[in-house]
Amino acid sequence: MSQSTAEEPGARHFSNFREFYPYYLSEHANQACRRLHFVGTSLVIGVLVAAIVRGNPMWLWLVPVLGYGFAWVGHFFFEKNRPATFKHPLYSLIGDWVMYWDMLRGKIKF
Repeated sequence: MSQSTAEEPGARHFSNFREFYPYYLSEHANQACRRLHFVGTSLVIGVLVAAIVRGNPMWLWLVPVLGYGFAWVGHFFFEKNRPATFKHPLYSLIGDWVMYWDMLRGKIKF
């Protein structure tokens, strides 16, 4: 259920991720935004693999740059909304991975 908070008018409260995920998907209705999320998450996976294979943790600075960079471009330029990560950071991170998996399985249109 959603509730307003004193901190931010209209802010939504979610009791669990199951409640949050439909909201998360509604914030990713634009196909270009979803595709940018997918590209960013794929690059994050590549960087993580490269850091492990090369044994070089210096690659890890790219993880937030690529992950958030692509996603935020999608939100600001295509979706024209504020990323949910600003209000719900943990649920948004989980949501990105669940949406990525759902896109890979064809459950969400790429």
